[in-house]
Amino acid sequence: MTRLSDMSGEELQQVLDVVSGADSVELKLTLVETKRAGVAQALGIDPLDAQLRQVFFLDTKDLALNEAGVVVRARRRQGEKGDTVVKIRPVDPAEISDNLRADKRFGVEVDAMPGGYVCSASYKGSADNEEIKQVAAGGRSARKLFSKRQRAFFADHAANGPALEDLQVLGPIPTLRVKFQSKGFKHPIVGELWLYPDGSQVVELSTKTSPSEAFQTAVEWRAFLESKGVDVSGEQQTKTKTALEFFAGGT
Repeated sequence: MTRLSDMSGEELQQVLDVVSGADSVELKLTLVETKRAGVAQALGIDPLDAQLRQVFFLDTKDLALNEAGVVVRARRRQGEKGDTVVKIRPVDPAEISDNLRADKRFGVEVDAMPGGYVCSASYKGSADNEEIKQVAAGGRSARKLFSKRQRAFFADHAANGPALEDLQVLGPIPTLRVKFQSKGFKHPIVGELWLYPDGSQVVELSTKTSPSEAFQTAVEWRAFLESKGVDVSGEQQTKTKTALEFFAGGT
């Protein structure tokens, strides 16, 4: 993830170009463990509103796909149909074909955290929760979870790597997700708790905005969080990176 503070003027202009070419911008912040309960109370988060999910990643044991900038994920969701995604990052929005951009299942998003950002392209799909469970148990090919267009997108960006059906299932990671509105901030906020097999956790707050409002929303987001006593200067973790590193470590 590129640090904004390390950029030259020319590089900052590139950030503006990337943001303007994206479909959406997601502003993210991970919380220091000792502050989580206080933040939840300050924001008015009710844990009983949370949705239980199970996240599964597909990669090789040495994370060859992740090293190549490709993330493959399936997710079971309580009370809803499951979903899948094939994601590549980083990307330049200007280099994405018009054909892909026209597909409603495809999107280009900038993820921004304190100190840095990354632009990714995602091909999303839906999947049956029971079928995802069967794949995780080894009773079904992972290939069947993904649409024809997702598979083609994967093949284009993992041409020299393993096939979808040869990937290992890494997971599950149980997660809790709650979407809420907090007084003093106009955009919906999402809180996620990821529970890793070693007992560690990552808690993330996020909000989405349009590229045209990204920088104004970022200012308002920071001011809002600080007004609630949230420390926005803490060391940041990414949910996916933390999960993949855990499984790569073989623990």
